[in-house]
Amino acid sequence: MGTIKLSRKALHSNLDIIAQQVGAIDKIAVVLKDNAYGHGAKMIAHEVQQYGIKQAVVRLESEALEIAEFFENILILADFPTAPNPVFSYAINALESIEKFPNGTRVELKIDTGMHRNGIAPDDLAKAFEKIAAQGLECVGVMSHFKSADTLSSEWFWQREIFDALKEKATKLAGKYGWKIRFHISNSAGTFRSSQCTDNMVRMGIALYGCLQMDTTLLQPALKPVLSLTGNKIATRTLKAGQRVGYNGIYEAQCDEVVSTYDLGYANGLDRLASNRYVTPDGIALRGRISMDSAAFSTDTDELLIFDNANEYAKAVGTIGYEILACLDKNLKREWCD
Repeated sequence: MGTIKLSRKALHSNLDIIAQQVGAIDKIAVVLKDNAYGHGAKMIAHEVQQYGIKQAVVRLESEALEIAEFFENILILADFPTAPNPVFSYAINALESIEKFPNGTRVELKIDTGMHRNGIAPDDLAKAFEKIAAQGLECVGVMSHFKSADTLSSEWFWQREIFDALKEKATKLAGKYGWKIRFHISNSAGTFRSSQCTDNMVRMGIALYGCLQMDTTLLQPALKPVLSLTGNKIATRTLKAGQRVGYNGIYEAQCDEVVSTYDLGYANGLDRLASNRYVTPDGIALRGRISMDSAAFSTDTDELLIFDNANEYAKAVGTIGYEILACLDKNLKREWCD
């Protein structure tokens, strides 16, 4: 099976840029959901802890348990507690879900400021606080999410205004219950839209991994991709002119050509839409249709670099770097390369 190679230098460089942008390491929460966007949650968790990061964000409680030893606070976005843990807090995404949390749970209330995906309506803030208190929960945070901070539009500005107004209201209401609230709305793109970080925390996902893409009219931070994907050669053959390779023979050799198969396929995260169209960073063409566990390339090198920038690979299949990274097989070998 192929290998995912991770760069400490790139990761630390990205953290340096993020820390400079927000003004304090303590404001950074790293997003490690979905196996740290395919990078390997425990490996990234250990490395960012060494850097000084104390907060993380995941999707599930099981993900939080995997990395609990590395952080002081972990926000769980879409799950319910199975056992008390003083390190964990849980997002409340709807009023009706409040009653599902057991007494004593630390929660963070999500407000829908315009994305219309998860979160309560802004007008329901007081009602939500009342229900949280009645359920015996401790509210430790109020949060939201930018819908299009990576593009030049007015939406970022009016979401920011709505959230800032809610911060003032929530602070007053929280005092009634004795809660100390932290506020956060900025994802990676949102963090780089402003030179000032006025919230207690920012949630760093795709920027941490060096694959943030912003509208060309916006700030372009000099982030570096952390992950590269390589394949190991399985077999080599010389195709004669007119011979075809792979399922349905969609590639036909025009002359004698050396072709090798490598130990990565769509089961490992290679998008099948890249079949017969993708060219690696080193100029090696993918030949024929990607199979479940292998793909053929026009080379005979023992180790082949498939991609070193998920965004570039994503262009070949008409998707985004997020999807390419998140779909990488959890069983792929992962190692630091520097």
